[in-house]
Amino acid sequence: MKDISVIGCGRWGTFLAWYAANRCQDKIQNVLMYDLKTSPNFIELRDTRKNEYLALSDNMYLFDALDKVLVNDTVIISIGCQHLRSLARELNGYDLNGKTFLLAMKGLEEPSAKIMHDVFREEVKQNVHVAVLSGPGHVQDFTAGIPNCMVIDSADAALQDELIRAFSSELIRFYYGGDLTGNEVGAAAKNVIGIAAGLLDGCELTSLKGALMARGTREISRLIEAMGGDPRSAYGLAHLGDYEATVFSPHSHNRAFGEALARGESYTQLAEGAATAQALCRLSDRLNVELPICRAVCAVIYDHADPRQAIFTLFDRALKREI
Repeated sequence: MKDISVIGCGRWGTFLAWYAANRCQDKIQNVLMYDLKTSPNFIELRDTRKNEYLALSDNMYLFDALDKVLVNDTVIISIGCQHLRSLARELNGYDLNGKTFLLAMKGLEEPSAKIMHDVFREEVKQNVHVAVLSGPGHVQDFTAGIPNCMVIDSADAALQDELIRAFSSELIRFYYGGDLTGNEVGAAAKNVIGIAAGLLDGCELTSLKGALMARGTREISRLIEAMGGDPRSAYGLAHLGDYEATVFSPHSHNRAFGEALARGESYTQLAEGAATAQALCRLSDRLNVELPICRAVCAVIYDHADPRQAIFTLFDRALKREI
């Protein structure tokens, strides 16, 4: 794997490009990066060769034309989940046969409630290889040299092995995923749990985060099982393993969004969990699976329910066994 490409120059996409270019140099030489030329992130990188988290190295190249980065066989996609379908349609206009796409976003499409792998496969009709990346970690911690673990999953075991060997380093240890549905749903749902954690912070009920983690994981395990996945995946890196980075970290956009929401303040950063909360409620109805935490988050975001009341509504539910 000599050169790779990254589509999306946001916080995470730029980090993944930097990581590949600087931490995987024995396997990857150059990284080509693409974003819309009107994107503020792209403009900043083009003009200054850096953002607030990192500086681009000499082997990282910026382009505002898709065809310039589709010359490589391996492409990482890191954009907002709700934009993946339109990007996939655009990509399908190019010759992609034989290429590998690693989807590095955590969310469900609205209103279809589909995982990113399925969205991409529906639009790209060519012979391509697809994998997904999930698990904990913030750019601020990684660039400070703090290591973490992540998971790569794919229906193609050989592809999974190739990607893990190419991207593993002392900074990120990659594990082999074995449940594409469970890992994608778990990764998406942890953002909703992150918003719930922010609501607790904003209501000064932080001590309830332990209960949130225990019940949230149980809630999502039921959903994964109903979708045909392995319920144990909720206890892996993609979901429970990502709680520290989402439920507690000051770097978490979803937690910060929830806290701002509870305090009646505005929040301008992307919080993928907001759309995913709606998608999870659709799945709850469709599959007849109880998701009380997700419904409480939806009620606050979309029905303007009082955050504190929504939280205490969870305590009014019928008494039941923990497991």
